[in-house]
Amino acid sequence: MADFGEILRNVGEFGTFQKLLICAVSFPNLIIFFTLASVLFIQSDPERHCNTDWILKADANLTRQEQLNLTVPLEQDGSFSRCRMFAPVDWDIGTIRERGLNETTVCQNGWVYNSELYTATIVTDFDLVCDRAHLPQLTQSVGMLGVLFGCLLFGPFAESIGRKRAAQIPMVLSLIFTVTSALCPYYELFLLSQFLVGIGSGGFRLNGIIIATEWIGPSKRSWATCIIQICGAIGQVVIAGLIYAVRDWRLAQLITAVPQTVICIYIWFLPESARWLLDRGRTEEAKKLLSNVAAVNKRTFTDSLLEKVVVNKKETKSGFLILFQSSMLRKYFFTMIFIWFSLNIGYFCITFNVGNFGLDVFMTQMFFGLTEMPAQILCMWLLEAVGRRISFISTLLVGGLLCVLMLVFNQGNAVAVTTLATLGRFTFIWALSICNVYLQELFPTSCRQTAFGLGTILCRVGSLIAPLINMLAMYHWSIPTVSFSVLILISGGLSFLLPETCGTELPETTEEVERNRNKKKMKKECERNTHIASSRL
Repeated sequence: MADFGEILRNVGEFGTFQKLLICAVSFPNLIIFFTLASVLFIQSDPERHCNTDWILKADANLTRQEQLNLTVPLEQDGSFSRCRMFAPVDWDIGTIRERGLNETTVCQNGWVYNSELYTATIVTDFDLVCDRAHLPQLTQSVGMLGVLFGCLLFGPFAESIGRKRAAQIPMVLSLIFTVTSALCPYYELFLLSQFLVGIGSGGFRLNGIIIATEWIGPSKRSWATCIIQICGAIGQVVIAGLIYAVRDWRLAQLITAVPQTVICIYIWFLPESARWLLDRGRTEEAKKLLSNVAAVNKRTFTDSLLEKVVVNKKETKSGFLILFQSSMLRKYFFTMIFIWFSLNIGYFCITFNVGNFGLDVFMTQMFFGLTEMPAQILCMWLLEAVGRRISFISTLLVGGLLCVLMLVFNQGNAVAVTTLATLGRFTFIWALSICNVYLQELFPTSCRQTAFGLGTILCRVGSLIAPLINMLAMYHWSIPTVSFSVLILISGGLSFLLPETCGTELPETTEEVERNRNKKKMKKECERNTHIASSRL
C-alpha cells in the first residue's frame, strides 16, 4: 500500500488514537510477563529432607533435631541428606539409639520442606526433587515452546482473520489456562496448562506489536515497541513484589488472572488494522475506521486517498517468495534472525538464572525490572538521535563483553556477578527493542509481516533452548555464560552488514529496498571519490 503513509499523515501519525492504542496493547504485556516469569519463583527448591515420621511410632516425644540425627544420613559437608534416609526398622527407640541405623534408601514417604521462604511452590506440591529435579527446568522450556507455537499459529492467522482477532483469541487462551495452571492437581496437567499459556502469550505479543506499529507514522515508529517493553519491565518489578507478598504459587497465579479478565473485556473493542483491511479489499470498513480515527485525533480524513492505495498494490506474490527471491532481503533476514536468536538465548539464560547469582531472588528480579525501564527510554531517544545501526552494533558488542567479564569473577562474588548480569541484560533488552524496529524497517510491506512472523518464530527457539543451556552448568558453571557470550559477540560482528534506516519511510516493494540501498552505496562512493580528489589537490 504505497500511500498509506500519506493516509496516516492525513488522519494523524501519533495522535490521541495512537496513544490510547499503545496503552491498550501495552498493558497486557505487563501481565504476560507475570505468567512467564512467575515460574522463576514458583519453582524454587527450598531446604528439605526425607519424611521420617516412621520413627515417631517408637518414640512420639522426639524433637525434630533428634529425629533427623537418628533417621537421616549426613553429606560430606556435614548437612543432612536431601534425597536419602535410613531404612525404617521395627525396633524400639532404645535399640535404635544403641545400634544406630546404617542402611540407607531413597525417600519412601515424601519430603518435609522448609516453608520459611515460600508457603508452597510447584517443587513442594509436585515433589520435583532428587530424581525429578530436572523437571522445573523443563517447565521453563515448555512455556517457551508454547510461545514459539503461539507465534507459529497466530502469525499466519493474522493474515487471514485479521490483526484484531489474532490478538484477542490468544489473550482469552492465556486467561483460561492461567486459571487452570493454579488448579492443576498433577504436574503433567500443569505442564500442559503452561504450554497453552505460552501459546496465548506468544500470539498476543506478536500481533499486539503489529497492531500498534501499523497505526503509527515513521516519526514515532519506535515508540510502540519500546513502550510495550517498558510495560514488561514494570511487570518484572510488580511480580517480584507480588510473590514476595504472596508466598503461595497457586494464589499468585489466580491473582494474575484478575487483570487478565479486565484485559479480555476491553480487548474486544480494539480497532482492526486499516492496512490489513485495505489489503483485503475491505475499503468501506477501512474508510469508516479511518474517519473515526481522524475524528479522535481531531483531523479531517480525505476520502480520495483511498483510491491511490487500492490502485498502487504492486507485488502480488506471497510474502515468503518475495522474502527469499531477493538476495538482499535474504541477507538481511538471516542476519537479523541469527542476532535475534542469540539475544533471546542470552536474555533468557540470565533471566531464568535469577535465583543462582547469590543475592536475594526478589531483589535481583526487581533490579532486572528497574534497569529495563531506563533501557527502553534511552532506546527511544537514541534510535532517533544516533540511528539504528550504531546503536545496534554498540549494544551487542558491549553486552557480549559484559557477559565475558562475568567469567572473571567466581560464583562466590555475588555482587559483582549480579551487577554484570544486570548490565548485560540491560544491553540485551536495548538490542531486542532495536531488533523489533529494525525488522519492520528493513523489509517491504509486501513481506514485512512474513519476515517479522518468521523471525519471531525462529528467535523463540533461542528462548526455548535457554533453560537447556543453563542445565549445562551441572558440568561447569561457566558453560552457559561462555555459550551465549560468544553468540552475542558474533552477532555484533554481523550487525555491520545492516544498513541505516533511521528517518526513512517504510519501503513498500523489493525494488524500493534495493534501489534505496544502491543509492546509499553510490552516495558513499561519490563522497569517497570527492574526498580523494580534494586530498590530492
